[in-house]
Amino acid sequence: MSKDEETKDPMDEIQKNLQNLFKSGKIFTPFGSPMGAASGGEPPPSSEEEDKERAEALKRIEEFNLKPREIRDYLDRFVIQQNEAKKVISVAICDHFNHIRRCLEDPELSEQEYAKQNIILLGPTGVGKTYLMRNIARLVGVPFVKADATKFSETGYVGGDVEDLVRDLVKAANGDTDLAQYGIIYIDEIDKIANSANAGGRDVSGRGVQINLLKLMEETEVNLQSQTDMLGQMQAMMEMQRGGKKSKRTMSTKHILFIVSGAFDQMDKAIEKRLSNTTMGFGANPASNEEDADNYLRHVETRDFIDYGFEPEFVGRLPVRVACQPLKPADLLQIMASSEGSVLRQYVSDFAGYGITLEMDKGAMEEVAERAYKEKTGARGLMTVLERAFRDFKFELPSTSIRTLKADRDTIQDPDTQLKTLLRENLSSQHEVLKTEVAAYAKRFEKQDGFQLEFQDEAVAALIEESLETDKTIRSLCERKFRDFKHGLTLISRNTGQKKFAIDAAVIRDPEKALSQWVVASYQEEKIVNGEE
Repeated sequence: MSKDEETKDPMDEIQKNLQNLFKSGKIFTPFGSPMGAASGGEPPPSSEEEDKERAEALKRIEEFNLKPREIRDYLDRFVIQQNEAKKVISVAICDHFNHIRRCLEDPELSEQEYAKQNIILLGPTGVGKTYLMRNIARLVGVPFVKADATKFSETGYVGGDVEDLVRDLVKAANGDTDLAQYGIIYIDEIDKIANSANAGGRDVSGRGVQINLLKLMEETEVNLQSQTDMLGQMQAMMEMQRGGKKSKRTMSTKHILFIVSGAFDQMDKAIEKRLSNTTMGFGANPASNEEDADNYLRHVETRDFIDYGFEPEFVGRLPVRVACQPLKPADLLQIMASSEGSVLRQYVSDFAGYGITLEMDKGAMEEVAERAYKEKTGARGLMTVLERAFRDFKFELPSTSIRTLKADRDTIQDPDTQLKTLLRENLSSQHEVLKTEVAAYAKRFEKQDGFQLEFQDEAVAALIEESLETDKTIRSLCERKFRDFKHGLTLISRNTGQKKFAIDAAVIRDPEKALSQWVVASYQEEKIVNGEE
């Protein structure tokens, strides 16, 4: 073996082979085009509109001038209550992006030590933690990424790499690293990676993930191409082979704002115990009113997080802490009535898609709020209750003549009875709707198959009766009854030239028998015309 062969880097040989494959067009993307081909080898050039949007987004960051009260007022449009959380978050957001703006104006400030105001949100599910951050990201105009802490694992184990969060942020910015470096990363269920004191064996989802996230929340450079992303690695090699502009390989997390959240079950009991123990001494801060008793999380301290199972260094990187209040029935009622993101608007829109107007009176909304509160899932309980109340209405009403649904408290309490009553009251008009559906089927049949089916009144009445008895739509009944008619009517038309066919009640009762008789009769008629009889 020669000296050159001994010192040759095997990776160089692999890269050379890959380059040859690129040139030959034998490596294909998941979309079917060769990676080396002109049609798919290079990313399409960005449009002028995309460039304009990118420039405007960066300009908003460079000229950030929002005030905390302005952010709070914006959040009030979407999130009900959580006044303290809105106040704390608004201040933290303004401080963070004001610092970025000043660094862009004076690069020397970037060299100075600055502790980011990363945020930890505490509170039960469904109180608006994620919704708060999504709306802030939309207001500021920065990329936003959300992930659950439970999807990550310590390096070397099956699971996600925490650095994937930064890569996802770049994807959310359409590959624009200049914009992505100012984004927001939101990690939910952070309480699930607390290091249990009784955990045995090697910890793959607790302390290890905390340490990895700790590094990420500090200023660090993240490789934008994961070692497990083979397609990304090959694309990078292709760029090098072409000698074109190389994409950015790493990105700093210096200006990325990190927000974590969790329900932190049982922590409130630990805080209650701690507060109770301090009532014997000076400076005690006992739970003095009903609001405190209902939400001890507002008194959380660093030691509470450490006792819960978090590393001190990890907690130290989350200096802004805020507890979200549980939602009461009155809050849930206000969410339905005034929030721009109310799920009730979705249901109104769903019914409107069928041409139906949904109207809910105050009693109905109060009943929904009370039942949603009992679900103990916050605002998410609203959808649970609304879906349970309206699912059968959504199923039945689009096939009726009913165009307005007026829901009251009884509708929410006993939807089955109210739906049956509504359908019974509109039974006479339902016949007209079903007649229209018969005519619509005849029109479709003529358009698709070229034959006219003329439904007589007795046939329409028979179809309507069968539809109501079997709970089947006119369309499904007709498609089943007349599925073989195209072939039979074609034979008849060939024999006699006939294009129109009268449909009476006998045909509805036994369409196969009627069609067979028609076909036989057409052959007899053909023989007569040809003088064979």
